[in-house]
Amino acid sequence: MAINIDFSGKTVVVVGGTSGINRGIAELFAKHGAKVAVASRDQAKVDDTVKALQALGAEAMGFAADVRQQDAIKEGLQKVFEAFGQFDVLVSGAAGNFPALANGMSANGFKSVIDIDLLGTFHVMQSAYPHLKKPGASIINISAPQAFLPMAAQAHVCSAKAGVDMITRCLALEWGEEGIRINSIVPGPIEGTEGMKRLAPTDELMELAKQSVPLKRLGLPEDIGNAALFLSSDAASYISGTVIPVDGGWALGGASSLSNQLTEMMKQFLK
Repeated sequence: MAINIDFSGKTVVVVGGTSGINRGIAELFAKHGAKVAVASRDQAKVDDTVKALQALGAEAMGFAADVRQQDAIKEGLQKVFEAFGQFDVLVSGAAGNFPALANGMSANGFKSVIDIDLLGTFHVMQSAYPHLKKPGASIINISAPQAFLPMAAQAHVCSAKAGVDMITRCLALEWGEEGIRINSIVPGPIEGTEGMKRLAPTDELMELAKQSVPLKRLGLPEDIGNAALFLSSDAASYISGTVIPVDGGWALGGASSLSNQLTEMMKQFLK
């Protein structure tokens, strides 16, 4: 069968969709005909992204909300439903990260990442559920290698993203009978993203990240967007409950070398 990448007339919602990987996903769906709604905490970024999506020829809208505040997420998603109808695709990608060794991290710092990544994912999925196309909806949670690879200076993120992947698996079981598919995408190091700048804050670490990928390059937001397109297409209609790395092979071992360098950097900083 031919892979159908035409999303004309379909509604795609990207939470966290105003920057980095998630904006790249939103723009790629727009280029393939979808009506696209984006959400993030920053109204200015929402407005800028909506304009960019409209410039690509898409119907687009957005709203500002913090994924930690479920009432705000519910209200925003309700407005999207009223304007665009049932959701064919939902991408949940809000995330927080900063490098910190456990002994140097505050409880509030740990909690903030759990609240954004894990609780935020739950809020988005539960709030979107009434508006999902049944059967036929595709949900994509944006995970991270830390979900299954222990990394020093990333205990908070490892804990949160492991939880995100278990939400993916559990709700694939619970919602599967209604024809809702749920998968996680695990991006590798992606060029130009805020998350990558925080994980590799120096030129030396950024180059190390590049060399630690078996394909010897950083990924692009479009690489993650292409995976999202596939997972939401008819060609992936029997794929659900999976966690799919899109990382150039980085999880095979390169991620650990970067983690080791980051640990040494953090130890020197704390001295």
